[in-house]
Amino acid sequence: MRTCIYLDNAATTFPKPEKVYAALDKANRELAVNAGRGAYALAKRASEIIAETKNEIKKLANTDDVAEVVFTASATLACNQIFGGLDWKKEDVVYVSPYEHNAVMRVLYGMQKRHGFEIEELAIDEATLQLDFARVEYQFSRKAPTMVVMSHVSNVLGYVIPIAEISKLAKNYQALVVVDGAQALGVVPVDLRSMQIDFYVFAGHKTLYGPFGIGGFVNCSGKKLLPFLAGGTGSDSLNLEMDTSTSVGLEPGSPNVVAIAGLLAALRDDERDALYEMEQELTAYFIKQLSEISGVKVYRIADVKQQVGIVAFNIEGYQAAEVGMILDEDYHIAVRTGYQCAPLIHEHLHSKEYVGVVRASMGRFTTKEELDCLIRAVREITEG
Repeated sequence: MRTCIYLDNAATTFPKPEKVYAALDKANRELAVNAGRGAYALAKRASEIIAETKNEIKKLANTDDVAEVVFTASATLACNQIFGGLDWKKEDVVYVSPYEHNAVMRVLYGMQKRHGFEIEELAIDEATLQLDFARVEYQFSRKAPTMVVMSHVSNVLGYVIPIAEISKLAKNYQALVVVDGAQALGVVPVDLRSMQIDFYVFAGHKTLYGPFGIGGFVNCSGKKLLPFLAGGTGSDSLNLEMDTSTSVGLEPGSPNVVAIAGLLAALRDDERDALYEMEQELTAYFIKQLSEISGVKVYRIADVKQQVGIVAFNIEGYQAAEVGMILDEDYHIAVRTGYQCAPLIHEHLHSKEYVGVVRASMGRFTTKEELDCLIRAVREITEG
């Protein structure tokens, strides 16, 4: 039973569909064995569940059959494996959007310290908070990209970054394109066949509505990553070298069959089909209502059609954390406050005087009535 109005779905979607809970319970009771490590029927069935789930990811992202899906424990670990598996050169130039999460930025920063390459920030229009195509094109012509890294959806503003258009520009320079889709896959339509994206990262527990403990990436590049982690894979056990010929070498350790079974149930949930339109509608409504309250600063994308599921705001005279505490203690509304692990964009939002922002993020179980409760609470806070 829900004890609060939960508006922190960008951190993790909650609750999950009932069929996900049922699948987790069934897998824990009947299928929690070590896949790929035994010839018995249960181990084979566990391996089949993994293969089926990877196929569902491919279908959802509309990939070619030759694309590889690699499972990891989280999107953060997926980013580590992608960036840690590349052959970096000092001359490389990596462009990142100003919306990147520390799952990307801290990993790249660590690699930069080790290898000495450059990191450049993609230009945005300060007035609209959207990527500035003309300036990005100029940036690329001035200093050609080796790699371009983008969030598909910003976890701070809900901005749906036009990844297809930027990827097209990047491919004029044969740049590798990596997209963090943790806030997108399962809600925002994805067509990796046409988007010219090399690696697309996903998180099971966010917009896919699966459990914690399972994430990964889709490799459409044909490029073989170097193993970033080492350990047992259940195959070629006498060889101390990690297998680099397939994704097996990128998945050491015992696979989380229970979490994968939960993710499979989430991926086969037909009710996700209308999520994008529903979240866009709720987002536009919430922004309009908040913007009408005196003393509230709403951080929004100029084109509301390019914002989905996430709204950031502040209240004059309060730090973000103070608003979050009041909403929790007096109104039983759960929101996220602070910098949301996204350091670059807050330089553009000028949010440091508030020590970040208040972020309300919606999901498939969010109702208009719940947003109205938050709107009333914000109005009461501004009125003192």
